[in-house]
Amino acid sequence: MNWLKKQSVVAFGVGLSMTALTGMTVSAQERIVENPPLASVVPVDRGVQMMGTMLPETGGSYQGRSPTGEVVWDTDIKYVNATIFNPRTGENDKVELRAYSQNSIQPNAPFVAPTINMWPGETFRVNLNNQLPKKDESCKVSGDPNIPHCFNSTNLHTHGLWINPAGNSDNVLIKIDPGVKFQYEYNVPPDHPAGTFWYHPHLHGSTALQVGSGMAGALIIRGDRTPILNGSEIKSGDIDTLLRYTSGAQFNERIMLFQQIPYACRKQSGAIYKDGDGNWACPADQNVMGKIEQYGGQFGPSDWSNSGRYTSINGVVAGDFKGTEVGKIARWRLIHGGVRDTINLTVLKMPGESGKLATAKDFASDAAQEDFIANHCTGTAVKQFSFATDGLTRDFVVPQDSSRLQPGYREDLLMVFAEPGTYCLIDKESAAGGNVNNQANFNEILGFIKVAPSSDGTVVGDPAEFIQKGLMQAADKYMPNDVKITVLAALKDGLKLTAFAPHEPITAEEVTGDQGLAFNIDTGASPTRFEVGQLDDNGNPFELEPYKPGVMNRDLTLGDVDEWTMKSKFVSHPFHIHVNPFQVVEVIDNKTGKDVSGYEAGNNSPYARTKGAWKDTLMIHGPNPGVDFIPYTVKVRTRYQRYIGKFVLHCHILDHEDQGMMQNVMISLPDGNGGSTGLEHH
Repeated sequence: MNWLKKQSVVAFGVGLSMTALTGMTVSAQERIVENPPLASVVPVDRGVQMMGTMLPETGGSYQGRSPTGEVVWDTDIKYVNATIFNPRTGENDKVELRAYSQNSIQPNAPFVAPTINMWPGETFRVNLNNQLPKKDESCKVSGDPNIPHCFNSTNLHTHGLWINPAGNSDNVLIKIDPGVKFQYEYNVPPDHPAGTFWYHPHLHGSTALQVGSGMAGALIIRGDRTPILNGSEIKSGDIDTLLRYTSGAQFNERIMLFQQIPYACRKQSGAIYKDGDGNWACPADQNVMGKIEQYGGQFGPSDWSNSGRYTSINGVVAGDFKGTEVGKIARWRLIHGGVRDTINLTVLKMPGESGKLATAKDFASDAAQEDFIANHCTGTAVKQFSFATDGLTRDFVVPQDSSRLQPGYREDLLMVFAEPGTYCLIDKESAAGGNVNNQANFNEILGFIKVAPSSDGTVVGDPAEFIQKGLMQAADKYMPNDVKITVLAALKDGLKLTAFAPHEPITAEEVTGDQGLAFNIDTGASPTRFEVGQLDDNGNPFELEPYKPGVMNRDLTLGDVDEWTMKSKFVSHPFHIHVNPFQVVEVIDNKTGKDVSGYEAGNNSPYARTKGAWKDTLMIHGPNPGVDFIPYTVKVRTRYQRYIGKFVLHCHILDHEDQGMMQNVMISLPDGNGGSTGLEHH
């Protein structure tokens, strides 16, 4: 077996000590993974015509719904010197990376951005102050816009939000250079769904480099709207109003933001330092700093797998999760905020309750870690109950043994543990064809979860029944009387959540048009071309080309409903479109012709349990030379609602986007004659 370089993670938080590959003994230490800090926002006093005026009683940071309906957050972008833990050596590597910087950043985990909370109907302003150096050798004028460039320039994207893409709202077509301070203004519509979203830089040419530096944070739309009776129908409410105990307390919330930070220490020659096994190294005796200052050698398809680096969660590598108790239902918000890894999240119990099983030899090699997992992370997978995907509540709760996260994906889970002890948080092995890097992933430990015994004697029994009972108790207490019976009946009937799903399904009769899309990497071109194109009448990719900033590739009409058919001509790419989410209609296995997006038992396709779900990011699996993997044809539907303007669609392997795998999109007003006003306005 070919063991990948990425695997050897050691979780010191379980009371381990280990001998590093150099023979040095490393003392045990706790590495606690906490929720990221909250952004220090303050309400704006509308009575004073000055942006950012604080209400006197807030004292600085404010996290509830603003009494004025308007808040502001100030953040700088600058170089930050800190360390990132390297489990392979047991040392903290010194790094210098670009980062969001403000007083709420945790010093021991600065390479994850603070969590932003927004509320429907709120105006949220961000003062983005670019304090990166003005001297930027990467920003020299080039004839090719798809060569990565301008690493010190930036902007901001609110991934998944349904808001205006123009002006100073979610506009990724603007450029904020060093020394410039710019104010974004996000007017969150009153009917925006509550859910799990995220934010990150999105300047074409530097997106992957900045996101890869840890410049990503959770963005959560909070909701307090219960379902209401609207005539004879129920208007959907926020799932947040259901996820609480009868005591009034919300279910414990655990945010997990997964990142891959491919920092490298380089020699004067430019070569990356490596250890005897070929893993990237930052030798302490060389007094070098890990940096991300170029794409070559740090963002290629095999670079992350071969680097020996490790996925972090909330800025912490190989850490411990505490605060979990038997019988306490928790909401897990999973966010893939990284660039170069596919994560297949699985939770397995270790035998006994101490979890103090690992020794140095268990982490001396990739194969040793596989053996450790096989011998010690032996419990049955803890059932995960998915109730939202990409921030949008499903029609029903979906039980699953693992959650597959591609870059840009989110998954909201209800989790409950039936037994105390230590649990392994595993990135479970998966085949090459389904992964971002086109290489097989072997089992990797991401961290450990400590579960304490129940403090009140609660017995879980069957987790599905336990969660169903908890949700029904909450519904009985908190739902309005005129919808309570309906909500309770739905929960009893297979944990259905139709009263909380924000979007009505799109029927075939509603569709007014179609779009075709194809991704491709032309490896025969010099340099390699990263392309997006159309599908012809036979469903074959054509008009494939790299991104052209001045070309509008798709002119869509407000109010239309399109069915999109998508393929990849070469390997796999996560499709992401801004502004309007889409509903998965079907995913056809091109070999058998069967739809593999359903919920039937034994469906192990990468699209299992996605049929009917609403998303904003979806992997388009294509042919993978040398790998036994079947390409698929993906069909989704979307409505173009409320917002007009220019935005983009792209591959969310962000170095692919930076190198050309992106298109411009325009939503225009209808012209009253069955067409659109298009790009011409007079």
